[in-house]
Amino acid sequence: MIVFNNILQKLSEHGWSTYRLVKEKKLGNGTITRIRNGQSITTDSLDIICDLCDCQPSDLISYVRIEQGK
Repeated sequence: MIVFNNILQKLSEHGWSTYRLVKEKKLGNGTITRIRNGQSITTDSLDIICDLCDCQPSDLISYVRIEQGK
């Protein structure tokens, strides 16, 4: 399972509030809502976030194995 690691916090550390992201048309409200709810986002959105934060995808996401049947 892919887990998103504090993406909004990372954006905030780089001066990107959710208001600014929407106003400057970097990310839409739907994408921000999905991030808040821990849902998946597109690789295009991930690319934008990496560019804004000058980071790698591995700084924002991680993989956690879920054992079947538990």
